[in-house]
Amino acid sequence: MSTAPSVSQNPDIRYLGRLLGNVIRAYGGDQLYRQTEYIRSASVDRARGVAGADLVDTGLDALSLDDTLSFVRGFMLFSMLANLAEDRQGVAIEPGADLASAISALEDQGIGRDKVMSLLDRSLIVPVLTAHPTEVRRKSMIDHKNRIAELMLMRDAGTLETENGERVDEAISRQIALLWQTRPLRRERLYVQDEIDNVLAYFTDTFLPVLPALYARWERVLGARPQSFLRVGSWIGGDRDGNPYVQAPQLKSALSRACQRALAYYLDSLHALGAELSLSTELAHVPAEVLALAEASGDTSPSRQDEPYRRAISGIYARLSATYEKLTGVKPARASRLAGVPYDDPAAFRRDLVTVAQGLASEGDGTLSTGGALGRLIRAVETFGFHLATLDMRQNSDVHERVVGELLKVAGVEADYAGLDEFARIALLRNELATNRPLGARNFDYSEETASELEIVRAAAAALETYGPQCITHYIISKATSVSDLLEVNILLKEAGLWRAADGDTPPIAPVMSVPLFETIEDLENAPAVMSAYFGLPEISGLVKARGHQEVMIGYSDSNKDGGYITSTWGLFQASRALEPVFEKASTAMQLFHGRGGAVGRGGGSSYAAIRAQPPGSVQGRIRITEQGEVIAAKFGTRDVAMVNLEATASATIRATLEPEALSQRDATRFAEAMDKLSKSAFTAYRDLVYGTSGFEDFFREMTPIQEIAGLKIGSRPASRTKSKRIEDLRAIPWVFSWAQARVMLPGWYGVGHAIDQFEDKALLADMAQNWPFLQSALGNMEMVLAKSDLGIAGQYLPLVKDQTAAEGMFARIREGWRLAHDGLLKATGQTRLLEKNPALDTSIRLRLPYIEPLNLLQVELLKRHRAGEDDARIKEGIELSINAIATALRNSG
Repeated sequence: MSTAPSVSQNPDIRYLGRLLGNVIRAYGGDQLYRQTEYIRSASVDRARGVAGADLVDTGLDALSLDDTLSFVRGFMLFSMLANLAEDRQGVAIEPGADLASAISALEDQGIGRDKVMSLLDRSLIVPVLTAHPTEVRRKSMIDHKNRIAELMLMRDAGTLETENGERVDEAISRQIALLWQTRPLRRERLYVQDEIDNVLAYFTDTFLPVLPALYARWERVLGARPQSFLRVGSWIGGDRDGNPYVQAPQLKSALSRACQRALAYYLDSLHALGAELSLSTELAHVPAEVLALAEASGDTSPSRQDEPYRRAISGIYARLSATYEKLTGVKPARASRLAGVPYDDPAAFRRDLVTVAQGLASEGDGTLSTGGALGRLIRAVETFGFHLATLDMRQNSDVHERVVGELLKVAGVEADYAGLDEFARIALLRNELATNRPLGARNFDYSEETASELEIVRAAAAALETYGPQCITHYIISKATSVSDLLEVNILLKEAGLWRAADGDTPPIAPVMSVPLFETIEDLENAPAVMSAYFGLPEISGLVKARGHQEVMIGYSDSNKDGGYITSTWGLFQASRALEPVFEKASTAMQLFHGRGGAVGRGGGSSYAAIRAQPPGSVQGRIRITEQGEVIAAKFGTRDVAMVNLEATASATIRATLEPEALSQRDATRFAEAMDKLSKSAFTAYRDLVYGTSGFEDFFREMTPIQEIAGLKIGSRPASRTKSKRIEDLRAIPWVFSWAQARVMLPGWYGVGHAIDQFEDKALLADMAQNWPFLQSALGNMEMVLAKSDLGIAGQYLPLVKDQTAAEGMFARIREGWRLAHDGLLKATGQTRLLEKNPALDTSIRLRLPYIEPLNLLQVELLKRHRAGEDDARIKEGIELSINAIATALRNSG
């Protein structure tokens, strides 16, 4: 497939596009190639503004249904390959987002490396992978794409042949041909176990090898060895909110499979070390500690009697093999022939590895002990333990209320818990938390919901005993609005022995933290008061002081759906800032967990810029961030890309914590007052359209492909928490995803233009846009969304709405809101066109637009036919393919 002149700056896109064109001609035939090329050229000409191009026949009408499916696949694959090429060029990564640049910038401000090291000693940075369903591609497609990325690296290095003797260019073409003939759509809905397996592949292929390598780099930069401050978490198998398919068996499977992956990686690493450490006592001095490990190993092979390091590794391998069998119930793929006593915990395993490392360091210049495979293995054990990733539990507060109510009723404590006011609930729950007596009766026939929740917490308790205290540390409460919501979780944890009551001056013991998730605008406003009241309880005060920190999760998705883009963004900023003094008064560190999605309407955009734009004092070296759907593959799909993104997150956290406030107190005050006004205006405009306009729900559901998206087999969770069709009850993902498909992208900008238009002091707004990191980040993300939206294309979806009169009126309001947002942003940022100051992103988006327009037009036609009752299976497949292709081209739409 040829490419437009605008992509000439990226030779990779031109190269891969040419190979794809060859594949389409070879496997799809000359006619399909010519049709595809004609449609592509016409669309590119229109995008470039070629005179008369808008009158050119698109060529779409000439496509049969079979050709339509092939055409959509071709454009989808071009977008996938363009994404790969851009990732190789680092288009999405900010310059200077590495640790060395961060340290240099801090030193320029008088902040030395000693302060950085002191911070890292108490830091925790965790990307948390979730199963939120926005990844439309099958893993097979992603695997082929990643193999192409590996081959492109070989091509960069001038390598002519692969390790198997195949010419590199031919191998790339073969992978593209495999992509062309790989079914892109899932036939069956994903189950939780599928999601577990998918995410574990990222740990095996990416995180396990990448993080130790990153730490080795950071040690060189810092000139010292930091603790493992960057780890990885997961929700998959523990997130039950709105997902009835996650129960105790899924939680157990997630933890067991994770343990298997971690220990299998360690065993493979040990096997390789055994081959490497061939040191002989005839040529090297070997310390007594290493000799003792060798003698205890049971390895009596005559050929290794003078090789104590190999014998020591054999013994360590035998012990870890026994550990694998003990923890997982099965033997490892390469079981040891020696008998070994299982390790009690990762620390004991690490001690043996350190003994070997210290032995190697005892001679020469220490080269054999520093870095290398052994050093990386030690770092991996420190980072991943036997659990691999900390698994969060999550459930809705409404469920907790019902379960605790049933427990109290059956125990004869309180018959009508739901009828109590908040003060009475707190008093009752505190009374129960003052004793270790469980409420539940093992043999009582509880409701299915209560029995399931009790089984979950008991499975969590068993997991902590088996895999160690880091395997589960957080219990997230969705829809948290009150102190009782947090206490209810502690009641449930107590049922499994995960809450031990205070004993005299000894505070309660709770290895799993109760974490509120504040989601709506109102909840964010009330968050400081809720946490202040929670910390005010003596038993909780003692608990958090002993623990040293408390986490609060803030939700980007639902707050946006509730109040619109800028009100959500400002509400999150304000809540983060207002929580800081609450935590300071409680004498505990604040750890914010940012529930971000891929799309800007769900908190997406640059993580690096977003972290640096957080309120002063709110990061404190501790931050957790959700990574979801297509973002996981985009940020962690290959090792090189993962290293860049993980380092950017770490660098941003360090800078956001240590750098002094960018604004003077005067500017901070007047900027905040201005943002309050802007937020209120935007909120009013957004709420008036989305929740105050009669018929808007039907307009949204008919104009966008929300109905068809709900049928995609991309996740195990239902699209809505309830059967209601109200926007309030719709999950934020399909809300944002649907608007993106129709190219409106309303959640990422609507209301902001109204606010800017009504704001009188335009000079102040320009000052804020230029000098305030918060507004720079917010407007930057909105600018990207505006550039990807196209209301001309969106207008093609209008005929799908039954009430055309109402539809035209609502769309006119949307169009005017877009114009206000577009013009207002340009004035505030001093630009003459969108992305004028971001040429790399501008090129990236303008490259894609010609390839998205035909997909949208085909999607509209297929939606019309599908909704008119045509039952040809190819129509439904075409719709789903178009959704896949558009999402791939837009990159961050879910």
